[in-house]
Amino acid sequence: MNVIQVDTYEELSKKAAEIIINKVKQNPSAKLGLATGSTPVGSYKLMIEDHKRNGTSYEDIITVNLDEYVGLNADHPSSYRFFMDEQLFDSININKKNTHVPNGTAEDLKAECKKYEAMIDELGGLDLQLLGIGQNGHIGFNEPGTPFNSVTHVVDLTPNTRDVNSRFFSSIEEVPTKAITMGIASILKSKEILLLISGEAKAEALHKLLHGNIDESFPASALKNHPNFTVIFDKAALKGV
Repeated sequence: MNVIQVDTYEELSKKAAEIIINKVKQNPSAKLGLATGSTPVGSYKLMIEDHKRNGTSYEDIITVNLDEYVGLNADHPSSYRFFMDEQLFDSININKKNTHVPNGTAEDLKAECKKYEAMIDELGGLDLQLLGIGQNGHIGFNEPGTPFNSVTHVVDLTPNTRDVNSRFFSSIEEVPTKAITMGIASILKSKEILLLISGEAKAEALHKLLHGNIDESFPASALKNHPNFTVIFDKAALKGV
């Protein structure tokens, strides 16, 4: 595990963006695993700025997102497809056909999961997977207790996760109760993994990651088994560590 400590969220975003941009420059047809949520937004903004200023091209880049809510159409303002279009894809020269997000409105969700996992395998795994972390250690929507050998699957969202994510909805009643997520084994297929941890609310999760055991009760601990895993965290996330 490669540990990078920075002072601020802005520095965290800059460092993460530099790693992703360098990956794209080194391999113009790289396969990137992307994440939603508030933590990667700063990095996405810097990627857009770099694209406009320096012309970094995403024309042949393939992206695969971690997860999507069940029941939300791609044009729903709280769907992860909508989020990615708004926060990144619409502002860079990426081919939308090369951007993949699970279909949360698929008639057969199990078939959608198998199809998504097969696509990851057909790509030969991802070159870089970007991750955030939940307060309870979840990665993607893999909640505590998820087997480390899990592949893409449908999950029931915990009350805590729904509560935390309710800030993206008008009310908690609107937050879906299920999601499709890449499994832990799916994530670990990536050649490189980059985990971003920011803010005091994530301090306990950071402490468990750095000092705790590798155990299915804390999903992010599985990342410590990966040979090319980097975690970047800011000072705020160190509170209590």
